[in-house]
Amino acid sequence: MAKGASSKKLPLERAVSAGGVVYRRGQEGIEVVLCGRTAEGIWGLPKGTPDANESLEETAVREVGEETGLLVAIEAKIDTIEYWFAREGVRYHKFVHHYLMVATGGSLDDHDWEYDRVDWFPLEEACKTLSYDNEVKVVRKAVALIEGQGERS
Repeated sequence: MAKGASSKKLPLERAVSAGGVVYRRGQEGIEVVLCGRTAEGIWGLPKGTPDANESLEETAVREVGEETGLLVAIEAKIDTIEYWFAREGVRYHKFVHHYLMVATGGSLDDHDWEYDRVDWFPLEEACKTLSYDNEVKVVRKAVALIEGQGERS
């Protein structure tokens, strides 16, 4: 063991959140909403933690609405991603449930304080802008679902 290292294991907690990929068909094809923190240079998909007795779907709709200012409706489940992180002496195993969503109203101008920028991005620009590769994969899966819907209509 390295000098000064502790043999004590961090306590483990499971964390869950839900959110989604909000899309629309723009002049240049599919566009998606991303949320950003300019000071940190981070761009991500909207998501958040369930309230007591709230389903994952209810959480996704509420959190996406709060973080984007949009009223949204779920079209399909996309995927669940998981990852590990440590914060304040606790190790977390996090599961994030993502849903495919469309805006039914609202305005990006009405997003909450959690992000200072919320914008629509053309698909390829969104994939280049996202800060985390696992979220890029979620957006690619969302596009596959959207394109599959077009084939069925």
